[in-house]
Amino acid sequence: MELRDIAAQLKSLEVDMSETFLVHFVLNSLPMEYAPFKISCNTHTEKWTMNQLLAMCVDEEQRIKQERQESVYLTSHKGKGHKEVGGTSHHIPVKKKKMKVSAKVTDKRQIKCFFCKKQGHLKKDCIKYKKWLEKKGIVEQKNSNGK
Repeated sequence: MELRDIAAQLKSLEVDMSETFLVHFVLNSLPMEYAPFKISCNTHTEKWTMNQLLAMCVDEEQRIKQERQESVYLTSHKGKGHKEVGGTSHHIPVKKKKMKVSAKVTDKRQIKCFFCKKQGHLKKDCIKYKKWLEKKGIVEQKNSNGK
């Protein structure tokens, strides 16, 4: 519509543009959503007027709006360890997946303690953390495999 108005203003200033040029200019200025429409327009051998192109663009715009699907995001909340079986909720333990660490930090200067924020050691090796545990009366439990 705007290009048609601009062409009319240019015509009043005695600057003539052919209608086929305007049709091609309008087709090239359409957004990517209209790519199939552009291809079908380019394959037709007949020459269109601006009014015909405008009507076809309106039809294409309506088709694009109908094609767009509204997305609905459904969320549900299931309690931890609950699994729905047969329409009722039963407590079934959910197994956690263990993630493997793909790369370990080998350079001691790069690792940082989460407790004292100093570099060079981990929280499990931190002297301040171990003293804090003793002060709170918490006994550090080790796994049976020594880790």
